[in-house]
Amino acid sequence: MTSATKSTVDERVASTERRYEVTRADLPLHCPMPGMRLWDAHPRVYLAIENTGEARCPYCGALYVLKGEL
Repeated sequence: MTSATKSTVDERVASTERRYEVTRADLPLHCPMPGMRLWDAHPRVYLAIENTGEARCPYCGALYVLKGEL
């Protein structure tokens, strides 16, 4: 991961944290996010969050909430 792809989400283990706040800088949103440990991760899936402000990963159940204006 380069600094150009660094997420605003803190580095954490994907399976222990279930709610993440993201910003427009994190779009397009995908799970797992850059910086998450990948030993227990699932395939990358892109999540549509722009219209509702929330998206849930169908693999791990993590909830992503978009901070700021929709």
